[in-house]
Amino acid sequence: MAVHDRSRGHDLAALRDLNTSVVLSALRRESPQTVSRLAGTTGLSRPTVEALVEQLVARGWIAEAGIPTTGRAPGRPARRFRFRAEAGHVVGVDIGLRGIVLLLARLDGEIVARARHDIAPEWTGAERIELLRGHLRRFLAGRGLGPHDVWSLGIGVPGMVGETGRIRSVIVPDWTDLDLARRLADDFPGTGRILVENDVNLAVLGEHWRGAARLADDVACVLLGPRISCGVMIDGRLHRGRRGGAGELGVLPQLGLEQVKKGFVWAGERLPGESSTDALARAVRAGEPGALDVLDRFLAGVAPAVAALVLALDPELVVLTGALAAVGDPLASRLSAHLGLLTLHVPHIAVSTLGREGVALGAVRRALDAAEARLPEQYGATRSGTNDA
Repeated sequence: MAVHDRSRGHDLAALRDLNTSVVLSALRRESPQTVSRLAGTTGLSRPTVEALVEQLVARGWIAEAGIPTTGRAPGRPARRFRFRAEAGHVVGVDIGLRGIVLLLARLDGEIVARARHDIAPEWTGAERIELLRGHLRRFLAGRGLGPHDVWSLGIGVPGMVGETGRIRSVIVPDWTDLDLARRLADDFPGTGRILVENDVNLAVLGEHWRGAARLADDVACVLLGPRISCGVMIDGRLHRGRRGGAGELGVLPQLGLEQVKKGFVWAGERLPGESSTDALARAVRAGEPGALDVLDRFLAGVAPAVAALVLALDPELVVLTGALAAVGDPLASRLSAHLGLLTLHVPHIAVSTLGREGVALGAVRRALDAAEARLPEQYGATRSGTNDA
C-alpha cells in the first residue's frame, strides 16, 4: 500500500509540473492573458489555472500585467498575467574571419545589448576562441549577468558544420574537426546549451525571423562577398542536408567560383578602416562606372551557381546577404538580369537589410528555440531550488 501511495504522489507531482509548463508555455507564446483565457487556451480548469498562476508569480516566472486604459468594460477588470521575458536570456554570436558580433536577447526575442569587435585575419583558431571567451565574459558582465543567466548560446561560424556541431571546414585556421561547443562548455556549464551552426544557415533563420524573408517559407539565402555560400529553408524549416553541407556552392570547382572571387578586385579609393568590399559597395551606390563594371563581372560569374540553385530548389525567394548587401537594390536587379539568361524563371530577389547582424540574429533565433524547449526543465529546476539557468 505504501508503495502505491508513493507512486501516486509521484504521478501527481509529475502532472502538476506538466500543467505548470503548459501554462508557462501558453504565456510564453502570448502575453498578457487572463485566467479565463488561459483556461481556454490550455484546456485546464479555471481553479487549476488560478493555483498554477499564483505559484508561477511567487517563483518569478510570470507577473501581473497592467490594466489597459482603453476599451475597458464597466466593473472590476480581470487580472492579466504576462510571461517574464526578463527571467532569462540567450546570446547570439557571429564569429567570422574578420569580426565578432554579439547580441543579448530576452526570452521574448527583444535585443537588449549588442557589441562588435574586429579580428585580425591572421589570428589562429586558438586565439579566436580565447578572444571569444573574453568578449563573452565582458559582454555579459556589462549587463550585470554571468554564464548561469544564459539559457542558450547560439554561435555562427564560417564553413560546414556537422550534425553534432563539429566544424568540418578549413575556412578558419585550426578549426577543422573542432567541437567548439565542447571547448566552451566550461565557460557555460550545462548540456545542450551551446549550439554551433554554419553562419549562412543562421543568416537564413535571421532573414525569416526579422529580415527580408518574413513572408516566405521557401528561401535561398546567398552569401556574396569574399566567400560565396548559401543557406536553404524549405517549408519554413532550415534545410541542412544529411551532413550539414546543403548550399555549399563554393566547393564545386566546375562552377568556377574560386576564379570569380580572385577577379573580384576593386582598386578604387578606400576610407580609413574600410574593406575593399565596403569601398566597392560605396562606389556602386555613388554610381561610379568602374565600380559598376566590377560588380557586374562578379555577378555574371556568380549567376551560374545561383541559377543551378534556383533550378534545383525553385525557391519562392532569394535573399542576398554578406558584404555586398551594402550595395542595395542594384545588387538584386543586376543579378536578376543575369539569371534571366540562365533559368526557366527568375524568383523574387531581395537584398538583406540586417547589415552585419544577420548571422547573429539567426543565432539568437536558434538559441530562443532551444530555450523554449527547455521551459519545463527550467521550471523543474526552480521548483526544486536547484536552478542553474
